[in-house]
Amino acid sequence: MPSRRWILPVLVVLTLCLLPAILLGLAVMLAYPTLPSLEVLTDYRPKIPLRVYSVEGALLSEFGEERRALVKISDVPDVMKKAILAAEDDRFYEHGGVDYIGVLRAAISNFTSGGAKQGASTITMQVARNFFLSKEKTMTRKFNEMLLAFKIEHNLSKDEILQLYFNQIYLGQRAYGFATAAQVYFGKPLGEVTVAEAAMLAGLPKAPSSYNPVVNPKRARLRQFYVLRRMRELNFINDEQLQLAQQQPIVAKHGNQEFRVKSDYISEMVRQAVYEKYQEDTYTQGFKVYTTIRQQDQLAAYQAVRKGVLEYDRRHGYRGPEGFVDLKKGDSEEYMEEALQDIEDNDDLIPAVVLEASHSLVRAYCKGGEMAEVRGDALRFAQRALSNKVALNQRMNPGSIIRLQKDEKGVWQISQLPQVESAFVSADPRDGAIRALIGGFNFSRNQFNRITQAWRQPGSSLKPFIYSAALEKNFTPATVINDAPLIFDAEQTGSEPWQPKNFDNEFAGPMRMRKALTKSKNMVSIRILQSITPQYAQDYLTKFGFDVDKHPPYLTMALGAGSVTPMQMLVGYSVFANGGFRVTPYFIQRIEDANGNVLNQTQPAIAGEGAEQVIDVRNAFTMVNMMQDVVRHGTAIRAMQLGRQDLAGKTGTTSDSIDAWFCGFQPTLVGISWMGFDHPRSLGDKETGGGAALPIWISYMEKALKDVPQAAYAMPDNMAAVRINEEGHADKEGPFVEYFYQENIPSEQAMPVPSEEVKPTDTVKDQLL
Repeated sequence: MPSRRWILPVLVVLTLCLLPAILLGLAVMLAYPTLPSLEVLTDYRPKIPLRVYSVEGALLSEFGEERRALVKISDVPDVMKKAILAAEDDRFYEHGGVDYIGVLRAAISNFTSGGAKQGASTITMQVARNFFLSKEKTMTRKFNEMLLAFKIEHNLSKDEILQLYFNQIYLGQRAYGFATAAQVYFGKPLGEVTVAEAAMLAGLPKAPSSYNPVVNPKRARLRQFYVLRRMRELNFINDEQLQLAQQQPIVAKHGNQEFRVKSDYISEMVRQAVYEKYQEDTYTQGFKVYTTIRQQDQLAAYQAVRKGVLEYDRRHGYRGPEGFVDLKKGDSEEYMEEALQDIEDNDDLIPAVVLEASHSLVRAYCKGGEMAEVRGDALRFAQRALSNKVALNQRMNPGSIIRLQKDEKGVWQISQLPQVESAFVSADPRDGAIRALIGGFNFSRNQFNRITQAWRQPGSSLKPFIYSAALEKNFTPATVINDAPLIFDAEQTGSEPWQPKNFDNEFAGPMRMRKALTKSKNMVSIRILQSITPQYAQDYLTKFGFDVDKHPPYLTMALGAGSVTPMQMLVGYSVFANGGFRVTPYFIQRIEDANGNVLNQTQPAIAGEGAEQVIDVRNAFTMVNMMQDVVRHGTAIRAMQLGRQDLAGKTGTTSDSIDAWFCGFQPTLVGISWMGFDHPRSLGDKETGGGAALPIWISYMEKALKDVPQAAYAMPDNMAAVRINEEGHADKEGPFVEYFYQENIPSEQAMPVPSEEVKPTDTVKDQLL
């Protein structure tokens, strides 16, 4: 009997002890069947952004809600795997989804530290949470997370789970997955990250905002050091690797600097074209667009525009600081970094807060933490702002926000954000493939694409088309025209009385048409237009792709008073460069789906193979030859520093120097350079196409044509090279060689020059000097 009395209490105690386990088992039995299917994991199809590539396959940009690049676990570098395991789950390959040892360790740590500072979520649990659950901190969510972890571990291998984690986890800056994060933060493929960079990336999953190296570099550094120490504790790295990694400076990319080549404007053109075709699928289906852009050409164009604009800006003086920070409220790094946080980055023009300013030294704190000192000649540009003789808002004092830039030798220089704009585009004239396109100085500041959207006066860069029209009216390069003053009434101009002038305000009297183009003589162009009539010229311009309504049939057309876009100028000059054919510019080579299947491929019409011939090949040859003289002896003579004989082109400067152009080419490449203000105003009395736009073209062509052999322009059939005198008459003893259509040779007695005496790329001797 006494023993029976103990049975009931024992049963009660056992029931009470087993009750949690019974309830837990019951909960598992009820909850497990309701867990979501793992199909989303086994058939993983994330949103993949539109990616834009150069012709060589270099990534130029991407568009999508989520920036994501899928990577196979076998392609993840070992150092990246170890960094993740050290930071998130060092027993990942040992536990079954829930790390009980880790849970116990976290509980002890949190108890001794007096708060919940250490978590115990495994990588598998994080995969479950990221794919299926919310981030609310409730017992129900945690319970389901653990059950899902068991289910995932039962259905997938460890490497499959880790691969899902590597591709799905959010890491800040709209970056999903470590492959994308490496590109976003460091501008390099995942396979190239260092131990230090791997540790920085591995620190992000815990709190992508708090440990973001772009937004919070100091906190990111602290987290990185923790990961490095964990890697050492786990013997993933040795002492030497730890020390080197801790000493390596980490410079995170800002904005869109993760892409090695600046291509914002052309990438936006691609995005618009793809969206027009595929609508919202554009941003989620992983389309890959291979453009006609050549990586090195695009880089050369970007650098040329930046250099040209900044050189112009320095010629016109320092305008003063951008803003002011009250250093009395604080001068700590945190305070200054916060003050600079909203100041927009602009590539190498670094925003900085002046700490000390004198005539001999400017010391400043740069955004990102670097201290800079500017001394000696580097102060000359802003010297006036260091005096007390300028307005207070133009004066440089402690607290002033300025821009600093390192020169080619790494020396700090004071700079500023330019107000002027510029654009450049180049293409292959044989088929219209765009090779480089820069629509403005900085896309982040202004998305207006000046190559396709800016309607500007072309000035003298339109003259070759007027001269080309004249050739069809029996003019020749030897035709003599008077460079003398002209006055027109309102009826002739379409607006008000007009007394045009040459740029130098001088008149040279009668001269041959070739020399007039070389020297860009306005009076000659007007007289040519008078002769052929503005109506004929207006219609003729359409052959080159210009809009009729943008070029009213008045004599001001001769000086480029109509409106064009740089892209239209590219089309027009390509006609000359390719022998008379009109090609259509294109920038998308092909579009592929996420699996590499070609969805769309451009089949361009090629000059001589399907493209429409719009002018006589003899006309094109003659115009090229005349424009070669513009480069050799005329307003574009600076281009001769490239040391090539196959260059041709024309400068353009509009009234009051509002627009500056240079449009030039050789047989395989046409380049259009423009500079001006978005709200038209003078660039300055001394600014011209040859001084402002031409240097950009030269800088680009110097790199783009580096390994391109010089080309020869062969004289077409039914033409003759004839010796002429100063008056443009045929003369066997004449000092000049000129080209004529067979039907336009000056006289029957003219003797064509033997072909062996005429070099295709150097046909006219120095008669214009």
